[in-house]
Amino acid sequence: MGDRKKGFKMTEIKRKAKGGKMKWFVFGFLAVIVLYLLIQGIRCMIGLRKSQEKLRSYEVSTVTLSYGAMTYVDVGEGDVILSVHGIFGGYDQAYDSVQNRVTKNRVLAPSRFGYLGSDVRGEGTPKEQAAAFEELLDHLNIDRVFVLATSAGGTPAIRFALDYPERVKGLILYCSAMPVNEKPDTYLEYQAPPEPLLSDYAMYLISPLMPILMGMPASTVETILPVADRKVGVVLDGKHTNPDMERNYNDYPIEELKVPVLILHSEDDTLASFEKVEKVKHRFPNLTLVTFPDGGHMMTGHGMEIDRALDDFSNTNR
Repeated sequence: MGDRKKGFKMTEIKRKAKGGKMKWFVFGFLAVIVLYLLIQGIRCMIGLRKSQEKLRSYEVSTVTLSYGAMTYVDVGEGDVILSVHGIFGGYDQAYDSVQNRVTKNRVLAPSRFGYLGSDVRGEGTPKEQAAAFEELLDHLNIDRVFVLATSAGGTPAIRFALDYPERVKGLILYCSAMPVNEKPDTYLEYQAPPEPLLSDYAMYLISPLMPILMGMPASTVETILPVADRKVGVVLDGKHTNPDMERNYNDYPIEELKVPVLILHSEDDTLASFEKVEKVKHRFPNLTLVTFPDGGHMMTGHGMEIDRALDDFSNTNR
């Protein structure tokens, strides 16, 4: 009987010890989560302040077009490059992607619909974006341009080249979205982050996952702030821009492009897949293709090679 009571006591002690360890584990886990939330909140506040300071450093102009305002940067002299930014962009991203060209070109870097003070024309489709670009060129008395598009900006840039070929000296697709090879049976109707994630703090919370989700470093979050001033544009890209070449396949007769095209792309780009370039390159009638084995979505480490390719392309098609 005594041994049985002793056994019961030992079991109870072990149970309590195990329960105590579990409580400490849960407490430690919750403490880590709270600490992570706090650290990311502080980083978010610092990042937001820096982003606002950076935006103030640009020479930004605002023009009132037929449908509303468009913000843009217009710097440099020479052949004009109309820089069309990607998702989470604006005049800052559009300018930064080609700022090294301002010693050779006039860089015109507008914010697309819903980004950094630019209003939305109609539903905000790529076709309406192309019409807005033409109106901007008319306002600035610019006849013809090289159109350079990064990432999601590829769709409105291709649309512009199809609708207004007389305004385009050449189309440059810079790790850009690509048309599809055939009309798909199904496609994603919305192609952007879910709206609940479209805030500065939420972006910082998921930033450690950016290398996996986007193939880009976690520090990318610092370049997309303030998200609030880009949210309308991101949603429009998700609803209209990104799915448009799949949704309206027949409206993108790539084989009929009348302008020369330069595609610059990294083979390890996980955001704008190089596989899509390989599948569709035959559709471009006048194509120069320059690829790199590495560099990711922004072709990091290949600046000099890209600059030479742009020189060759612009000199040939001037």
